[in-house]
Amino acid sequence: MHLVPTQEEVVAVLRKTGAIREGHFEYPNGIHANEYMQTALAMRYYQINKTLSVGLSRLLRANSEIRANVPELSIVCPDTGGSPVGYGVCESLQAHQVYWADREGPNQPMHFRQYLEQAPGEKVLLVDDILRSGRKLLELKQLLESKGAEVVGLAVMIYQPTPTTVDFSPLPIYYLAKLDAHYSQDAEHCDMCRQGIPLEKVWI
Repeated sequence: MHLVPTQEEVVAVLRKTGAIREGHFEYPNGIHANEYMQTALAMRYYQINKTLSVGLSRLLRANSEIRANVPELSIVCPDTGGSPVGYGVCESLQAHQVYWADREGPNQPMHFRQYLEQAPGEKVLLVDDILRSGRKLLELKQLLESKGAEVVGLAVMIYQPTPTTVDFSPLPIYYLAKLDAHYSQDAEHCDMCRQGIPLEKVWI
C-alpha cells in the first residue's frame, strides 16, 4: 500500500472487511441507495485503522496552515464514533489533543462534556470516519465557532456525498476515497423499488 493509500487501495480494504455493502438501502432521511458504507467494520482492525489514519495525516500535512498549527491543533469529532479516526490522526500528526461532542438524546443538540471548554482562537480540525450528509459535522462546526474556536479543516476517511450533502466551502476537505452511490430521493422515485429488490433500512 502506498504512503497515502490510493482510491483503489482504500476501496479494496473496505470491500475485504465488509465495510462497503451493495444492495438496496433506505437511509433514515428516506433516501434510497444501491450502496451502504459502514466504516466501523474496517476501523475495528487496528492495523487498518493505523494505515488509513497515517495516510490521512500525510494529506493534512500538505496544507501549510494545518502543518504550522499542529503543536496547538485540536482534533474534534462529532461523536465517539469518529474517535478511532480522531485518535489515529492525532497520533500520526502529533497534534495537541482529541475530544468529541455528545448528545443526551436522539433529538438533543450536541454539547461538550462538563469542564471541557474551548480556548479563544483554538485551532480545530474536524475529523470523522465518513462525510455523507454532513449534518453532524456542520452542527459541530457551528458549536465550536460559537465558543470562539477556529475550524481550519475537515478530514474524513471516506467522502460519500448524497444529493443533500452540506456544502462546507471554502473550508478545505480531506479524504482518502470518494464513493459515488446511486441515490433516489424516496421510494416513489426508486428504480430498485419498482424492480422489487428487497429493501434494507439502515441507521447511521
